[in-house]
This record gives sequence, structure tokens and C-alpha cells, in this order.
Amino acid sequence: MREINLTTKIGVYLLEECSDVEKNLIEAAKSATKRAYAPYSGFNVGAAVLLGNGEIISGNNQENAAYPSGLCAERTTVFFANASFPDQKIEAIAVAAWHNGRFTSDAITPCGACRQVLLETENRFGTAMRVLMYSEEGVYVMESVKDLLPLSFGDEMLK
Repeated sequence: MREINLTTKIGVYLLEECSDVEKNLIEAAKSATKRAYAPYSGFNVGAAVLLGNGEIISGNNQENAAYPSGLCAERTTVFFANASFPDQKIEAIAVAAWHNGRFTSDAITPCGACRQVLLETENRFGTAMRVLMYSEEGVYVMESVKDLLPLSFGDEMLK
């Protein structure tokens, strides 16, 4: 038997330490939480992406009484960005969550399905997508979606 050890680098920043572009992206994600449709969980998630042309697109989670029919904020945002600007790479995504009257104290991370969609988008454009996960305590920053999804399944597996 052999063993494989995987390591992931996560930068942890105070919001004040982020660049102005990152702060704007985070603020767009935070703002998007206010427009989420989450009447069942009360867990409002917002996401915002920075496109290669400098435009910021935001979205949020959309719940449904039949839970599997809802959609996470990350996928709502990425799908809208790719449908509206199919030739623009996504340089970064920020995610924030509002619950019980405040933003979460722990960084909110994308679910497995969202990680797979983010990875597909990163692979589609052939460049890393930064991932910024906001919390009241700080911002977790990863330089690539691949850091969120090691041993991932991609298009190279289908060849």
C-alpha cells in the first residue's frame, strides 16, 4: 500500500486586507444575500463573480419546497454569467451567507455540486479562478477551484 497526502493552501485575510476589487466582489456577494429566496432554511447565500472584462455579476440561492429543485447561489451566478457573457472567463468568485440576522462567523464554502461546476468553468477557460469565502471573522481565499476539489473529475477523464 502507498499513501497520498494532499495539502491545500488557504489564505485567511481580514476584509481590510483585501484589494479594492476583492472588496467590491465581496460586497456584491453580501448584497446578493438580501435578494435570496430562502423561506425554508432561512440561510441566504449570495455569490458574485468577477469577469475578465471587469464586470461583476451576482446571484443567490433559490429554494423550493421540493428541496432538490432549488439551486445554490454559486451555480445560479456562474450559469447566469456564462449564459450572458459566454466568452468572458471568470477570474474570481466571492461567496457570503446571511443567517439568523447576521453574516456567518465561519466562512461559507461551496457544496460539492457547486465545486464541480466551478471546476468545469475554470477548466473551460484554462485559467485559475480565485475563490473568496466571506465571514464576519475574515475571508478565506483560495487561488484555484482545484484547491477546493482535489482528485477532481474533469473532461480529461472522458477522453
